[in-house]
Amino acid sequence: MSDVVRLERQGMVGWLIVDHPPANALNGAVLAGLREGLRAFESDLALTAAVVTGSGDRFFVAGADIKEFVSDGPDATRDKIADGQRLTLEMERSRLPLVAAVNGFALGGGLELAMACDLRIASRTARLGQPEILLGIIPGWGGTQRLPRLVGRGRALELLLSGDQIEAERALALGLVNRVADPETLRGDAQTLAERLGGMAPLAVAAIKRAVADGLDRPLPAALEVELSEFDATFRSSDAQEGIGAFLEKRRPSWSGR
Repeated sequence: MSDVVRLERQGMVGWLIVDHPPANALNGAVLAGLREGLRAFESDLALTAAVVTGSGDRFFVAGADIKEFVSDGPDATRDKIADGQRLTLEMERSRLPLVAAVNGFALGGGLELAMACDLRIASRTARLGQPEILLGIIPGWGGTQRLPRLVGRGRALELLLSGDQIEAERALALGLVNRVADPETLRGDAQTLAERLGGMAPLAVAAIKRAVADGLDRPLPAALEVELSEFDATFRSSDAQEGIGAFLEKRRPSWSGR
């Protein structure tokens, strides 16, 4: 496995931990490690959810490795940006619900990585931002697209055009993160959240992720067709029969993923 991305398993939850000191910067090796780890977790049917975080308590991912980009040159950097975009799409379309445990600075590519997860829980000491404009460039791993979808156009443009960093509580107020935790409880809180999501019907989890990803930018009538198709497929599943039966019989369902 990767030297810069560690994999851990806690029960039914897999942990993808960026371990690239000193600041957990994103480079080609980290992208490859994240992809390799995600695919390993995808193929492990004993896992039902995953958490993405950074090693240590200061950095989630502080941003892209700018020195590597400069040494690569424009053409290779474009390819690397495109590869990172493909990774974020793989994350969004993963069968696993993904939780970002933002344990520190999540800047540039780090924030873009967090935004590709389904939910985000941030340490009170975390700071988030898209500072690319301060370098005369723009985000390339989804920042100009996912940030407006999460917080709205005006608030996104304020962050994108200023390059400002915001604290966790401000990110919560904007809707950029779902929850804020104390630093000492962040990991446990992320594990608990991932376990809860992972305990849901797996076919329905994957269908909801697809419906949101595929329908969000379509006109409403077309988006409702996406939802109808996903509803029909899940309603015909054995899990739907089990879930409805368990509800009527007042017992806990036992999901099979079929």
